[in-house]
Amino acid sequence: MIKVYLIDDHPFVLQGLKSFLEIKEEIKVIGSAKRGTIAIQEIEDTTIDVAIVDLHLPEMDGIEIIKKIKKISPITEIIVLSSFCKDQEIISAIDAGALSYLMKDSPPDKLAEAIIAANKGEATLHHRISKKLMQQATTKKEVIEPLTPREKEVLAELTTGKSNKKIAEALFISERTVKTHVSNILRKLDVQDRTQAAIKAIDNNLIER
Repeated sequence: MIKVYLIDDHPFVLQGLKSFLEIKEEIKVIGSAKRGTIAIQEIEDTTIDVAIVDLHLPEMDGIEIIKKIKKISPITEIIVLSSFCKDQEIISAIDAGALSYLMKDSPPDKLAEAIIAANKGEATLHHRISKKLMQQATTKKEVIEPLTPREKEVLAELTTGKSNKKIAEALFISERTVKTHVSNILRKLDVQDRTQAAIKAIDNNLIER
């Protein structure tokens, strides 16, 4: 059972998320809050697998909440669920520790899929967020250990937000092989997760767009 905590200052959004997620057998909503201060206090006293965080909140913004959650519970994965997709907010959220970034216009099932994926350490990005990240590409280069042709193919698929299973299907290889390639990619790019790998790949023109 995936333990989920919801943070959003809109009562209708919170109730809607609760009602939808409660029908998912593999997901259990164990708490929610409209303010970051309350959320942090409650998360300190329990174990959370995935936190759903809005960025625009009173008292404490979502970026600060993400940082505090990752500090008190590093194993908790963060999914941003926002109405906005400003470039700096996206980068700041990811830098703070967010794994996934969805928009509130995403289909409800997409959130459930993102929660299940996050519990496995896999990122999910809204298509507009993926586009924003692509637009962040610059000519700046870093000294990076060369990737093999197959690793570049896996990396290209990874930047679109695909799961290991989807990457395996796209490249006609096993999911286990994909996991091995992803591990090698993270090591060579010197990053901690798939989202950071995607950003670094785009920033350094490691894949064809």
